[in-house]
Amino acid sequence: MTVSSVDVERLSLMLNELRLPATKMLWAQFAERSDKEGWPAARFLATIAEHEIAERARRRIERHLADARLPTGKTLDGFSFEAVPMVSRAQVMALCAGDSWLDNGANLILFGPPGSGKSHLAAAIGLALVENGWRVLFARTTDLVQKLQVARRELALEAAIAKLDKYHLLILDDLAYVTKDQAETSVLFELISTRYERRSLLVTANQPFGEWNRIFPDAAMTVAAVDRLVHHATIFEMNVESYRRRTAIENRRGPGRPPQRATPKTAQ
Repeated sequence: MTVSSVDVERLSLMLNELRLPATKMLWAQFAERSDKEGWPAARFLATIAEHEIAERARRRIERHLADARLPTGKTLDGFSFEAVPMVSRAQVMALCAGDSWLDNGANLILFGPPGSGKSHLAAAIGLALVENGWRVLFARTTDLVQKLQVARRELALEAAIAKLDKYHLLILDDLAYVTKDQAETSVLFELISTRYERRSLLVTANQPFGEWNRIFPDAAMTVAAVDRLVHHATIFEMNVESYRRRTAIENRRGPGRPPQRATPKTAQ
């Protein structure tokens, strides 16, 4: 039985009205296959529905990736776990599922010197989480703090922080670069406090907690901020040589040449 052009046009209009673009694009080819192979109506409908759901999921991930503002090219495949042996690939892969910690508002903290791969790993985890259906926002801490300061001056800080609630994970990159200024650190502390046990934070910092008095203006605020971050947290201490420095040395040395050994010091 053939379908008239009038029926096709009406179906196209109805699918537009129902906002089913994948079904609109695919129904004809599946209808033809269904007729040839004698599918039951339920199989035809299930097949079309599965493709519509898959297409919606793909478009949703595309939107969330654009919204996440992740740095490009930072993936788990591109991260050198061999160079950071204290970070377990298996543990990172488990974190990328998200269920066991994002549902509970737990945190992830990455410590290490500049060039140790903290930002790369943070972005790669963020990318994997988005692909698994979670909402993520990646931000340089100083940039986000400045935006929150503007919101405070406009008497809209509470609303600005509330808007961040749509993100299951907020990645604060380079937290230790926030200047020790009352206005900056107070909005940062308010953000940490508001998300505590509700929404997760992933923090990268090149200074251990003992040095955070350089970030927050008084000891009480430092203790309170650290307490909220570590209460439900996984911590990776990535104390390795700078990847950028190591790469630069290898490039200067040239391919195939062994690393130079340090000349032993003469005993005094």
